[in-house]
Amino acid sequence: MLSPAPGPVRSSAAAARRAGSRRALLAGCVGNFIEWYEFGVYGYLATVIAAHFFTPEGGSEVEGLVKTYASFALAFFFRPVGAAVFGRLGDRIGRRPTLVLVICLMTGATTLIGALPTYATIGAAAPWLLTLLRIVQGLSAGGEFGGAVSVMTESAPPGRRGRYGAWQSFTVALGLLAGAGTTALLATVLTPSALNDWGWRVPFLLTLPLGLAALWLRVRLDETPAFVSAVTAAAVAPAGGPSAGRRPPRRPPAGETVRAVALGAGRVMGWSAAGYTFLVVLPSYLQNTLNATFQQALVATVLANLGFAAAILPAGALSDRLGRRTVMLAGALLVAVLALPLLNLVQDPGTPLYAKGAALFAAGAAVGLMAGPGPAMLSEMFPTTVRYTGLGLAYALSNAVFSGCAGLIITRAVAWTGDADIPAYYAAAACAVSAAALLTLRGDDHERALR
Repeated sequence: MLSPAPGPVRSSAAAARRAGSRRALLAGCVGNFIEWYEFGVYGYLATVIAAHFFTPEGGSEVEGLVKTYASFALAFFFRPVGAAVFGRLGDRIGRRPTLVLVICLMTGATTLIGALPTYATIGAAAPWLLTLLRIVQGLSAGGEFGGAVSVMTESAPPGRRGRYGAWQSFTVALGLLAGAGTTALLATVLTPSALNDWGWRVPFLLTLPLGLAALWLRVRLDETPAFVSAVTAAAVAPAGGPSAGRRPPRRPPAGETVRAVALGAGRVMGWSAAGYTFLVVLPSYLQNTLNATFQQALVATVLANLGFAAAILPAGALSDRLGRRTVMLAGALLVAVLALPLLNLVQDPGTPLYAKGAALFAAGAAVGLMAGPGPAMLSEMFPTTVRYTGLGLAYALSNAVFSGCAGLIITRAVAWTGDADIPAYYAAAACAVSAAALLTLRGDDHERALR
């Protein structure tokens, strides 16, 4: 009797794998999108939030704004804690259940900010409750990156880890754009009093349907093949025993993981520092130091973010061909060498507007060269047994130190020294250190199977 032709069976299996990879990509991206959407909304509505939560009657508006930004920064420093806690959980019980828990916490905390009573309603409890919700957001954000990148890279088809991981960085730009667009739309269709009274709550409440969609995607997600294989290989219980195939995989020595986390943080510190310098800190720098108008600063930021977004996906795909080291090193060296000339070009009143725009676009694109391959590079540094924890910690620590503190460092340094070139020095120095760390990468890491 003739057996059925294997061709259609193989084709069907390949199609199923591709569909699974696409589901993993979408499920991984959506949490990062929500995180950065909220990040943008909170920043754009900082003055309104300050008035409602941190400025009691008769209080200083400046003091209230400072407290609002302090609450904003506090979430950054809870990210490494979240990366460690949820990373440990994700490396033991699996990526899917941990990411389901993370998206529930993130969605719940952000939605509750939109429903929170203000200082005028419940008094001093309001800022404390807001700060508590910001801490929960920081913890969940710390657990989001490591798990999402693990899912996306572990589920990527052969030779495509770079482009799959790049979507994690790309959703940063999409989330910020969505946050800005939502806030701008509300400011356009509502009167200032309506926006101040209740309209500011809408962007936070919109997180609920977004989070429910993300939860649906993640509940339907299959566990990654790499994690399943690692758990199966580590199972030592007797065949058919109650714990057969269910024991957590063995972990490498703690010292080895700590060294890899430190090296990973060094490799992405240029991405963190230069990214926040050019994409987040730039508006306030242009207004406070160069006396630019709000509209000019906004246009400058949009151009830098467009360059960043335009470079991310091509850089990730290119790193699948040329290697992570080549592409990321190019970005780090470009920032280290060109940060000061590009900033001087923007500072010069005689520079044509198109040249300033091109300089800002180029600065953003250089950061994109690091951000595109970055997630895959971090994923390849760690074995499956500690990947969620390791890459999440490396990224969270780098962001907490070099991103969360970027605005404070640059603003204080410019005030103390009077040197308007401080942002360029900060970004260039961080990228120089990253370049040195990136030189330790093997050129063929992108061709090796995940450990």
